[in-house]
Amino acid sequence: MLMEFENVLPSEIEKRSFEIIESELPHDIEKKIKPIVKRVIHTTADFDYLDNLCFSENVVEIIKNAIKNGADIVTDTQMARSGINKKRLASYGGEVHCFMSDEDVAKAAKENGTTRAVASMEKASKLEKDVIFAVGNAPTALIELDKLIKNGQINPIAIIGVPVGFVNVVQAKELIMTSGVPYIVARGRKGGSNVAAAICNAIIYDLKTD
Repeated sequence: MLMEFENVLPSEIEKRSFEIIESELPHDIEKKIKPIVKRVIHTTADFDYLDNLCFSENVVEIIKNAIKNGADIVTDTQMARSGINKKRLASYGGEVHCFMSDEDVAKAAKENGTTRAVASMEKASKLEKDVIFAVGNAPTALIELDKLIKNGQINPIAIIGVPVGFVNVVQAKELIMTSGVPYIVARGRKGGSNVAAAICNAIIYDLKTD
């Protein structure tokens, strides 16, 4: 069987990829969420995210306004932190944090018999800036966030909850959707640090068109 390849310049691959995605998206997709859905599909090559991604009311505008006003982003993995465009976020006064590798977080997790993700969320609760959480790996991070919210220890601007996996992943996401905090959640088992970063970047990049 003779395979036919597109003749695409390296500099044009991303543009062509988004054109293909655009051509396969339904025409009625909401304008505000479209850039996010497109970037997640581009990152994963998985059109299931058309149905899996759930958005609370006005969450995109809430996150955009927070970023414009210098909000920080806290992730649960160094991979997600690395994937977010820190330079673009910094232009609005924001910073990306990941406390998972911090010595005090490792120590607290060991002493309390919890995961580093739990300890890192506890540390993040002490930040004095507005914070958006982007969780792509650890359901325990989402469970801890819900606990901190209920105890009045933290009031996030929004939670991007897209951990991937099998154990407590589905339940943790559903918990965030009932927390009262604005959210973007990938329902079900799918997700990942790359998805968390893609959602953050889609929102950050879309600010220039507002």
